[in-house]
Amino acid sequence: MGPDPQYVGKLHSNSDKGDGSVKYILTGEGAGTIFIIDDTTGDIHSTKSLDREQKTHYVLHAQAIDRRTNKPLEPESEFIIKVQDINDNAPKFTDGPYIVTVPEMSDMGVIRTALHNMDREAREHYSVVIQAKDMAGQVGGLSGSTTVNITLTDVNDNPPRFPQSILHLYVPESAQVGSAVGKIKANDADTGSNADMTYSIVNGDGIGIFSISTDKETREGILSLKKPLNYEKKKSYTLNIEGANTHLDFRFSHLGPFKDATMLKIIVGDVDEPPLFSMPSYIMEVYENAKIGTVVGTVLAQDPDSANSLVRYFIDYNGEGDRFFNIDAHTGTIKTTQVLDREETPWYNITVAASEKDNPGLLSHVTVGIRVLDVNDNPPELAREYDIVVCENSKPGQVIHTISATDKDDFANGPRFNFFLDEHLSINPNFTLKDNEDNTASILTRRRRFSRTIQDVYYLPIMISDGGIPSLTSSSTLTIRVCACERDGRVRTCRAEAFLSSAGLSTGALIAILLCVVILLAIVVLFITLRRSKKEPLIISEEDVRENVVTYDDEGGGEEDTEAFDITALRNPSAAEELKYRRDIRPEVKLTPRHQTLSTLESIDVQEFIKQRLAEADLDPSVPPYDSLQTYAYEGQRSEAGSVSSLDSATTQSDQDYHYLGDWGPEFKKLAELYGEIESERTT
Repeated sequence: MGPDPQYVGKLHSNSDKGDGSVKYILTGEGAGTIFIIDDTTGDIHSTKSLDREQKTHYVLHAQAIDRRTNKPLEPESEFIIKVQDINDNAPKFTDGPYIVTVPEMSDMGVIRTALHNMDREAREHYSVVIQAKDMAGQVGGLSGSTTVNITLTDVNDNPPRFPQSILHLYVPESAQVGSAVGKIKANDADTGSNADMTYSIVNGDGIGIFSISTDKETREGILSLKKPLNYEKKKSYTLNIEGANTHLDFRFSHLGPFKDATMLKIIVGDVDEPPLFSMPSYIMEVYENAKIGTVVGTVLAQDPDSANSLVRYFIDYNGEGDRFFNIDAHTGTIKTTQVLDREETPWYNITVAASEKDNPGLLSHVTVGIRVLDVNDNPPELAREYDIVVCENSKPGQVIHTISATDKDDFANGPRFNFFLDEHLSINPNFTLKDNEDNTASILTRRRRFSRTIQDVYYLPIMISDGGIPSLTSSSTLTIRVCACERDGRVRTCRAEAFLSSAGLSTGALIAILLCVVILLAIVVLFITLRRSKKEPLIISEEDVRENVVTYDDEGGGEEDTEAFDITALRNPSAAEELKYRRDIRPEVKLTPRHQTLSTLESIDVQEFIKQRLAEADLDPSVPPYDSLQTYAYEGQRSEAGSVSSLDSATTQSDQDYHYLGDWGPEFKKLAELYGEIESERTT
């Protein structure tokens, strides 16, 4: 120890005469740093304090050389320096200082509490120094010490406490419902979960006006507004609020109830409020077509403050519907500015604003709904365009269609509808109208059978009146088309057809007949031309006498020899005087019947009858040659079985059923229709 080098030992060679000619050299561990040698005397010294706990020994090498020649005088030798142990290390606590937590009020442990019921709230941290001595504590021994830091942990042994028994809170009457209006807090000396608490309103006159909740982070009671405040009605409220711990330790229940209460007085502040309407919303009514300036209704608003300032009204124009009304700024009376139409807009919603005269910036708004009442100003009309069809084989009283009507007015001025025919017109012989008294009407036929060839379209004017007061009436015209129908009433066709088509001839057959007629006419013209050329006088040249034979190819006579006799002599003069009509056009009047009585037919023979019919067909100048289509009902009187013609069966009673004709195909549809009509007429 100390600043001076410590003598360790000495090296000496037998060659050393003491004259300084020998030089000593030291090498190895610590040589030159820890250990130094006097190269003349060989003395070895330690320049530093040695620590056995760090290094127990050192290995060194020594050598003696001639100082003049630097040649070794002796071989190098090794020696060891051992460090002896002394009591220079005191006992040491390797992990100190120590930190220990002990619950307050504890009475057990390796380190025991010296005081009873130690209170964390009084002192939380303690430091204890512990000493350890070696050599069993004898004199000369060393010692070591460490520090133990002891922290008392918290238990719930303290109830919450409000700082004051009476608290005051100011809340303006303009505070919004649901907003937080104040905070209250009780102090708890405990920490962590032991300090958690909840707040509740125990009683008071403001228990229905205010509510309280707990902020878990700050442990504060948040007071919120449940209902609006009104300074003019009530200026203060009183609440008894209680704060209680949520986590209780029953070991310390004897310390007392872990809750506290305080009284909170709430002062309501007066605020200048906007006008208050008498109703949250208004519903008003006005009739359509009312004159401009008609009063619709009145709104009312008052200043809720004690000053009771005057109120001004105006409409907040934020839509097109607002332009139909205006409001009196002083009285709040709403009037119309335009004529209203319920069918265009049945309902209007406007917003009315009110402000104080002394403070125009304070506004309140209210919604006003205006219902437009209906007036019977729209006549009824047909529900749609109707396509009405009547079959040719319709019967009297048959319903061919049902119509309905609509009205733009509401139910009070619309249904029930009345359908009728115009009384100023003559009675329609074809159709009639029946009111079904359920807002519909039926179209009925008044006669039997219709013909497309005679008239294919009919027009029926009708009248419709509504149930309003006064009632409105409109007129409409129904278009009724005549169509050919099946036996079950299905429409077959509605186009007018020529007589030949109804008789059973197709278009191709008609064209073939016309071609034959044209060919016959061409042959007749050619024949007449040849006849005229043959009637020229035969002139034989006197110079040409080689031929004296004349050939005649004229057969003479016959019905083709128009010059031999007058063809009109074969025609019936009485039949030629009758007026004939084309059968493929619509006649304006009925044809005169051509059938002769039975007594007349019996007085003539068949040959004469056929000649008369042939003459009638030949004398008709307005029709194509339809003579091949003539119908002859008379078959003579010489047959013992009588007439077997089906054409004459219409006048006799027969049990024959002709319904099977409808199953023979489309070629027999016309025949089935004719015999079906005859049978239906017979049954009626």
